[in-house]
Amino acid sequence: MKYLHTMVRVTDLDASLAFYRDALGLEVVRTSEYEKGRFTLVYLSAPGDPDAQLELTYNWDAETYTGGRNFGHLAYEVEDIYAACARLMAHGVLVNRPPRDGHMAFVRSPDNISIELLQAGAPLAPAEPWASMGNIGNW
Repeated sequence: MKYLHTMVRVTDLDASLAFYRDALGLEVVRTSEYEKGRFTLVYLSAPGDPDAQLELTYNWDAETYTGGRNFGHLAYEVEDIYAACARLMAHGVLVNRPPRDGHMAFVRSPDNISIELLQAGAPLAPAEPWASMGNIGNW
């Protein structure tokens, strides 16, 4: 058995790519458009890990999705959690659970999917402004 991907439905493909690709740093592996089915699939992966993929499914006809919180979350290991959170914030992403402990943070995608970021290896020493930041909203 081999893990292939996790699929999440997105309502705005451009906003989702700005989040997952530009802010979070995932790389687009491939994109496929299905005119008859009226949907687009975009597969992304963490740099250097092309086998574990995230599939964004964008249906061309408007739909309302609920239950994003019921999905749980996606989790990514990062080399520097403070730098990762700073990059996300520079792209306008709200850090819902800041990395006060130098180990874990949570953000949300444009479609309200929880994304957990975990520091690779040992936690970083607590540092400002992160150590003083409180939680914002649900994560």
